[in-house]
Amino acid sequence: MIDLRLLQTLRVLHAQATVTATARALNLSPSAVSQQLRQLSRQVGADLLVRDGRRLRLTEAGRVLLSHADALTAQWERVRADLSRHDSSPYRTLRVGGFATSMGPLLAPAAQALLREPRPVGALLTETDTDECFRQLLAGELDIAVLTPVPGSPPQDDERFDQQPLLDEFQDLAVPSGHPLAVRDHVELADAATEDWISAHHDQNRLARAVCTAAGFAPRMTHHAEEWHAVLAMVAHGLGVCLVPRLVSCAAHAGVVRVPVLGEPRPLRRVLTCVRRGSHRQAGIARGLAALRARAARVLND
Repeated sequence: MIDLRLLQTLRVLHAQATVTATARALNLSPSAVSQQLRQLSRQVGADLLVRDGRRLRLTEAGRVLLSHADALTAQWERVRADLSRHDSSPYRTLRVGGFATSMGPLLAPAAQALLREPRPVGALLTETDTDECFRQLLAGELDIAVLTPVPGSPPQDDERFDQQPLLDEFQDLAVPSGHPLAVRDHVELADAATEDWISAHHDQNRLARAVCTAAGFAPRMTHHAEEWHAVLAMVAHGLGVCLVPRLVSCAAHAGVVRVPVLGEPRPLRRVLTCVRRGSHRQAGIARGLAALRARAARVLND
């Protein structure tokens, strides 16, 4: 018999590469992780890991076991889904994580809607970035993640996760009121090629640079801020322009005008839901996903 909990530790180790990082991801001590991995080796009767410098590398037997671990874990999630249909508990708690600007328009309204259902579902919301979303799902700390893929993210056919499109979020050009582009119905990215640009947080900055390069110019990044309220304050004071996602509100910045960007490439970011593969039919998770889809449909229609 193989303990699925130990298989989970092996999966997290493969993703995190070191015992220390694995322990942090699973809220265990490094010695507990090492003990679990030794126990798993004894259960399967083969050495699963070999030290490679400061990291542990899978042996051939370890790779074989890992190739089956994802399928076994997904099947267990499906078993939990079947069992959940017989759960008579009137109240469930769902753990949902997402990036900062998804909280107000998507996650919080969806959580409120779940609480108002005849059989309420409580949702614990956590702000987290894409890399952390995948780690927390794998570690069992999240049930649902709302995320935007970034370079290095697991591909959509990764056997550990079930990733589904939630919405395509177009981005506008944010310019100061009084700027020549502020009176336009729309712009193309090339219209802002000579402007000073304000870079936002890492993922957004990477997207802005990529789409501007595709439009034929390298944006002249001058100022930088991590938080949107700081970025938009700089735009309002005439220090530059930036791309701003539709989920980000500019209402608190009277000096900012957002102008739709048309033409090719049209900047957008795809927003996905992600759950552990096989878990989407569990009653609480299914209802959480449905609430997020309903909210996303309202956002797109506003």
